[in-house]
Amino acid sequence: MTRPTGRRTFAALGAGGAALLAARRARAQGDYPSRPVTLVVPWAAGGSTDAVARILAARLSSDVGRPFVVDNRTGANGTIGFASVARARPDGYTLLLGTVSTYAMAPHLYQLPYDNARAFTAVGLVAAMPIILVVPRASPARSLAEFIELARRPGARMTYANSGSGSSTHLATELFLQSAGIDMPDVGYRGGAPAVQGVLGNEAQMVMQAASGLVPLMQSGDLRALAISSRDRSPIAPDVPTFREQGFPDYEVVEHIALLAPAGTPPAVVLRLNAAARAAMEAPETRERLAALGVTPDVRAPEDWPAYFEAENAKWREVIRARNIRVQ
Repeated sequence: MTRPTGRRTFAALGAGGAALLAARRARAQGDYPSRPVTLVVPWAAGGSTDAVARILAARLSSDVGRPFVVDNRTGANGTIGFASVARARPDGYTLLLGTVSTYAMAPHLYQLPYDNARAFTAVGLVAAMPIILVVPRASPARSLAEFIELARRPGARMTYANSGSGSSTHLATELFLQSAGIDMPDVGYRGGAPAVQGVLGNEAQMVMQAASGLVPLMQSGDLRALAISSRDRSPIAPDVPTFREQGFPDYEVVEHIALLAPAGTPPAVVLRLNAAARAAMEAPETRERLAALGVTPDVRAPEDWPAYFEAENAKWREVIRARNIRVQ
């Protein structure tokens, strides 16, 4: 005899059977997680997002009592990893650690194989990384104002290092140039580290990158920091003034990291994950490890996501349009 499946199950079992299945599902959600959870990182191992993911996964594994395993699925500005999670079962056992460059910038640069607005359920934002503008040791600019003055001089031949078209640091740089009213061609590099090396070698006159990869070189004096993109100064570089302090009151760019799940993930699972992520990110040991990377815990509730998501998408859609940014 063939056993009923799918929608036929409810019809075959009747109201009592349907209630029993619903109760079993509720118990399963209450026991969540009962097996390992995969945390997809759409960037290569060794980067700042990957580092945050491994810190978070280790703490969640310890707190929750089940393994949270990082799975790096890279390519196409993070969209390959996003697509894999969009196709996953919405049961809470496949999660995604995404950054603003993929959920708010990539949709306006690529044809996506998923619906960016509907494919995911937000567990919530979990962390924030500021971006720092630096120049090489040999640069005569000692402040952001001096750098802009140099760039505006007739015949100035200044360039900036671009770590990847469509990346958050690329668009943050273009937003700065637009805000400052200056034009500066870019020199393309394959990643943040090569871009920083290009500035160190005076191949380009400026680069904007996440703080974690710059602080040691700032401390050694090889790079000079002129501005940080966050609203307030960062504990990792307290002497670096913000763009807002230096005449750009509306300039704020933060690489927010969000914990996402496939659309349809049960609300009870989402709330459990949010609470677990909050406890993990706010633990003193976690905060200390993140601070060394220039990362600040910034855990927000799932209901805060829609307004934030819409605002970030609108912001970067306009920057991409105004600067006529295209990716190959």
